This record gives sequence, C-alpha cells and structure tokens, in this order.
Amino acid sequence: MDAPVFQNAPLIDPFARTIDYLRVSVTDRCDFRCVYCMSEHMTFLPKRDLLTLEELDRLCTAFVDLGVKKLRITGGEPLVRRNIMWFFDQMGRHLASGALEELTLTTNGSQLARHAQALADAGVRRVNVSLDTLDPEKFATVTRWGKLDAVLRGIEAAKKAGMAIKINAVAIKDFNDSEIHHMIEWAGAEDLDLTFIEVMPMGEMEEQERLGQYWPLTEVRTKIAERWTITESNHKTGGPARYFDVAETGRRLGFITPLTHNFCESCNRVRLTCTGMLYLCLGQDHSADLRAPMRASDDPAVLEAAIRHAITLKPKGHDFDYSRQGVKGQVKARHMSVTGG
Repeated sequence: MDAPVFQNAPLIDPFARTIDYLRVSVTDRCDFRCVYCMSEHMTFLPKRDLLTLEELDRLCTAFVDLGVKKLRITGGEPLVRRNIMWFFDQMGRHLASGALEELTLTTNGSQLARHAQALADAGVRRVNVSLDTLDPEKFATVTRWGKLDAVLRGIEAAKKAGMAIKINAVAIKDFNDSEIHHMIEWAGAEDLDLTFIEVMPMGEMEEQERLGQYWPLTEVRTKIAERWTITESNHKTGGPARYFDVAETGRRLGFITPLTHNFCESCNRVRLTCTGMLYLCLGQDHSADLRAPMRASDDPAVLEAAIRHAITLKPKGHDFDYSRQGVKGQVKARHMSVTGG
C-alpha cells in the first residue's frame, strides 16, 4: 500500500486542541422528518451540488492522512444515499492500513436491516441509532413519516452482525418525559447503551416552539436518579457525551449537554457536509469551502493547505443558550440534517 501523501504535523486549532475526529454528512436527504431536525416540507439540495462519493473519498482520505483517527458517517440519513456501501468499503481500507482507528455511523435505523452485515464487513463496529420513543404512535408523530418496527428490526440486524449499538434519544419536554425509565429498562434488556441529548436551536423554527421542546438534562438526570443507581464512568468514545454506569442494568447511560454544560473546551471535532463545506463548530456558522480548492487542483498540497487554513477558523466554543425569554445563539441558516449533528 502506498504511503500517505501527507507526512506533516497533525491538525491543531488556535486553542491547541488536536483535531482528530471528522464527522461527514454524506447527504442532506432523509426518509424521516423529525420535528426538531427539519421542516415537514423540506427543499433538499440539487444532486449537482453534492460531492460525488469519489470526492468524499478524496476529502476523507486527506483528513486521515492529516491525523484524523475517527470518522463518523452521518446525514440526513446516510444509508439512503445511492451506492453508499462503496464509500464505506473505501473508508475501510484506512482501517486495514491502521491509519484510521474507528469508522462509525449515525443512522435513524430505517435502512439498517438491509445494510447491517455489509457495514460490519466494511469495518463498522459501532452504530448510533436515533430513537426518541418506544411508542409507535409517538414515533410516527416525532418522525412524521417513520415506522418504529423498521428501526427495531434494524437494531436487531446490527446486533446480529456483531456491532455495538448506542441509542441516541433527544429529550423533548412533554413528549418523551414519561418514557425515560422505560427506555433505560428496555436498553438494558437489549444490551444497548443509551444517551440523552438536549434539543439544540438549529433550523428555521419559532422561538416559542423550540423553547417548548427544551428539557434540560439536569432535570432528566435528577428524575433518573430517583429510580436508578448511576455512577460516573470514565468511558470515552471521542464524542461529547458524559457517561454513567447503571447498576441495575449493567449498561452505560450518556448525557450530551450543549446547553446546560458546555463541552467545548475539549472539542476535537469538525464537520464536513455533502457539498464540501467544513463547519468548525456545530453551534456557529464558521465554515470553509473545501470543494472549490479540491476541484481546482489535483495537487494534494493544495487540499492540505485549504484544510489547514480552515482549522485556523475554529472558534473556542458555541453560543447556544436558552433563556426564559428566548433562544440565543440560534443557527437558523442550516437544519441539523445539513451537518449531521
């Protein structure tokens, strides 16, 4: 196998944080319309604006050669993109070489039953499945179009393929607050880890609608501790979750708290969109266009220079904030599906 093109220093941002985790949104399209993620009648990007899978391969390979060790594939829903398994197979070669330590996936689970074994064959060992409720009617409400049975079949297929599954549940006030204990119990019975996430102020939504959804995880954790014995864990996955062990189930419980506890000081992540825009922070609009320099030249040094310059734009932290009067730090220019969370 050829040696990596880039043999230079790793990517370091202006605040001395090593950037070794890349999240890649391979499509903005999704077969769900989750109420906190996108509007019901979305206008998706024209296909001509998307990077080809070959271009995504080139970009991701450049990041791996510059020291990225963890690659998470997101969307939209990544598994709805045509020929996406070719891309996973291409990324698998970096696992085989040892240049990449982990290739992971975030999915809504709708297509997982069909692709689980092929994903495992490509080297995917961990999958995050977004699932906010175990009630079929409420699931249809929050996703607008989704069917819970299909997601549960996908989770089972991924387990059979040998992948570890973590459930990501967005905590939504007056929606799934009555299910918290049931979800912990279910996850334990199914040998799944579970992470709760605070609603983030992204996309074009009315302030009062977003405020009505927001349920601080400080309250969620207090409610959980009334029934379950949880102790802080030293488990790390490279992401922002803070983990606890649940004594009664033997599984881990995570909390992602961009609002109540800012985790920016240790941020090691950047996010690449399906159009080649690199977002340096989920909660800010700092970005850099990598598509233009990549298409302008086949010289790897040109792309390396563009990536290194982009990293110099990474901010110290996001500005997300909920107050009693309104939502501060909203990112209205893009929906969550654009950058994949």
